[in-house]
Amino acid sequence: MSLISDGISQVRAFSIPAGFGTASPGPASPQVAIVRWQSSHDDKLHQVYVNGVLAGTTLDANQRQMVVHIPASLQTAARIEVFATDPADAWLDQYENSEPPQAQLGQVRLSFARLNQLPADAHADYFFDNGSGKIDYEQKLNSRPVNVWPGRAEQGGFALSRFGLDAFGFDGAAGPGFGLGCFGLGEFGFDADELVWQSPQLAAGRYKFGIKLTDGFGNAGEQAETETVTVIPPAKPAAGVFVYSYDKQKNELVLGVE
Repeated sequence: MSLISDGISQVRAFSIPAGFGTASPGPASPQVAIVRWQSSHDDKLHQVYVNGVLAGTTLDANQRQMVVHIPASLQTAARIEVFATDPADAWLDQYENSEPPQAQLGQVRLSFARLNQLPADAHADYFFDNGSGKIDYEQKLNSRPVNVWPGRAEQGGFALSRFGLDAFGFDGAAGPGFGLGCFGLGEFGFDADELVWQSPQLAAGRYKFGIKLTDGFGNAGEQAETETVTVIPPAKPAAGVFVYSYDKQKNELVLGVE
């Protein structure tokens, strides 16, 4: 029995919306995520592990995604790993035979307000400096363009949507509602949603990011850049720690490590 990590890349985990409204996805479903990946192993099955526990096995060699349950903790991130394995061993928990986990990495979340003046057919691309101090606008971080307005009816404000496609006077009907969006970021009376994007895994370091918007005709708008962002991977959980003693008089706690 053995798990294979070589040849597997682009592992991504996404939250699953709990439902859909007329304009935007609803809140994410707790404890559930969809995991997607790329693999060069066309003759093997794949296993997904969450925090070292087998969460599921693919049903055929072409499957490259799976819905898994994740811990409901909001304090720590779940560690999701994908391995290829021989079909004969696909239903066995083989994590003890896997390679040691690589160094933990960090991610950065970037967001901006979806204002009504942004073109209805605009998309966003994301770039970074890879720690060099100069952003490389020739190499995108996102694998596919990020649509600013995924749905036709999402852009709010009279005549600011695709005029004539909504009922008369109701171009703003799909707006999040006054006080329900990012309060103060939208036009008066029209709060704005946030467009949020999460970077790939990054090693510890200091990075700058750039965002470039492009309309449906291929015309690039102005570029926006972030300040320098420090990425610090989360600490590995403590193992083998126990309470050695506690002095109530001194309010002193002594911990030991096995």
